[in-house]
Amino acid sequence: QVQLLESGGGLVQPGGSLRLSCTTSGRALSSLTMAWFRQTPGKNREFVAAIKRVGGTSYANSLKGRFTISRDNAKNTLYLQMNNLKPEDTAVYYCAASPRGLITASLAGDQQYEYWGQGTQVTVTS
Repeated sequence: QVQLLESGGGLVQPGGSLRLSCTTSGRALSSLTMAWFRQTPGKNREFVAAIKRVGGTSYANSLKGRFTISRDNAKNTLYLQMNNLKPEDTAVYYCAASPRGLITASLAGDQQYEYWGQGTQVTVTS
């Protein structure tokens, strides 16, 4: 069983930055395909970014250039660096994991991920 624990959320002004972390346990991070999703009340979960076991990345088109996903396998930690934050980035951000090596076309599908964290709130407001 894989456990995921997000941290790093909070309140930030527009234009600011945050770095989210997701610490994994129960299985080596290097064996997992990892992703970030976000959700606001009344809306479906939205794909943010994903990173393959071997390191290839994928991003939601609207977030390219502002968000960066990375992983530190030695620390069993996934990161999401978020820059130039906007009010519309306000959401609960979830870390997700799959023990399978997903192809690029599948990375954005939330149904591909078997394990989920509890989420961390990000609020962007002045």
